[in-house]
Amino acid sequence: MQKMKWTSALAAGAFAALAGSASASACEITVGLVLELTGPAGQYGQAGAKSVEMAFRDINDAGGVQDGCKLVTDTRDSQSQGNVAVDQATQLVNIKKVPVIIGGIISSVSIPVLTSVTAPAGVVQVSPASSSPTLTALSRDGKTGGNFFRTITSDALQGTAAAKYAIDQGLTKLALIHVNNDFGVNMAKEFSAAYEKLGGTITSTTPYNEKQSSYAAEASAAMSGEPQGLYLVSYPVDGATIARAWISQGGPQTFLLNDGMNSTDFIESVGAKFLENAYGTSSGTTPTRSTEYFYENYKEFSGGIEPSAPAADRSYDAGAIVGLAIAKAGSSESAAIRAAIPEVVAAGGEPIFAGKEEFARALALIKDGKAIKYEGVIGPVGFDQYGDITGPFRLWKIQKGEVTTVGEMSAADVMAVKEELASK
Repeated sequence: MQKMKWTSALAAGAFAALAGSASASACEITVGLVLELTGPAGQYGQAGAKSVEMAFRDINDAGGVQDGCKLVTDTRDSQSQGNVAVDQATQLVNIKKVPVIIGGIISSVSIPVLTSVTAPAGVVQVSPASSSPTLTALSRDGKTGGNFFRTITSDALQGTAAAKYAIDQGLTKLALIHVNNDFGVNMAKEFSAAYEKLGGTITSTTPYNEKQSSYAAEASAAMSGEPQGLYLVSYPVDGATIARAWISQGGPQTFLLNDGMNSTDFIESVGAKFLENAYGTSSGTTPTRSTEYFYENYKEFSGGIEPSAPAADRSYDAGAIVGLAIAKAGSSESAAIRAAIPEVVAAGGEPIFAGKEEFARALALIKDGKAIKYEGVIGPVGFDQYGDITGPFRLWKIQKGEVTTVGEMSAADVMAVKEELASK
């Protein structure tokens, strides 16, 4: 059961019991956040935490989820480590009794939290940025209890999009260095399969372990075979160290990068002048009124974090969807919230966008028993039976020290490529 913390002595119970209560406005509903605030993925988690807080603020300012109940967060740092994340999530579920955990950012955090904590406890988990295909497989195999959702597309699709983008840029001979965790292994696998079928050659594949002071050995190993450039599947901190080692050893200054490398910290650490031939893919967005609102307001709210920061946009959507689902559920039970999550983004509902005024409209419609469809910062999304979304992929290039969008591949485009490759 979800934690309901009261400033009065009123006992916790279903939302319905709050109707007409003088203490209703003192109700706080705690949602747990297990995010990577420090470690290799710390930049993502810091941005994500502020995004969820902003979404909750907007819902609270709109009147609260039900009878004035306010959403609050209990935020824990996973330190970008799965074992730390499991410990923090266990405390949130067993002691704080939260009905929902938002997190992690990276798959190597989300997967152990899901398998060890949230799924066994029947607690909802929503990841803003964990893209490993393993999460789909866990859902398909019945190991999540339907409790897992994510607001990012699977790497099974991104690997194909990256392969097609590379070939289209004339990058037909690449070395591959990837982080040695579930995310990196799966991303490399999906990319390699598509890239080679499209006619590309991978000259070497080199896994690396995180948080090393030097990656000179990995960079040297990846040089074999005379590649045109390097496909680097990493995070900003380690990725910058690897890229510097590659450049210092005379590696071609041509890079293909994964979504997490869309980072100003990475660019500044490596040096913009070395990245003028750097390409990348990210889960894309289909702009809506929510996108405009977020980009106009997030930097001020977050204390200076750019709205383009990795995971920022989809973390706001994760928070908004969770908050609206709690309102829709009208209950303190995780199971009711889980059932409501697909409903608040389902086709046929009244379109709702981000921000206080839109959320006030959403809450009024919910109270009247009417359907809503939240259309988020990343665009209109829906969840399939595995908690996955489908969406476009953004194609970008680093130009003069900035990440610049140069194109897009729709989900249909990616699926068409996958179907074509499956026949080869």
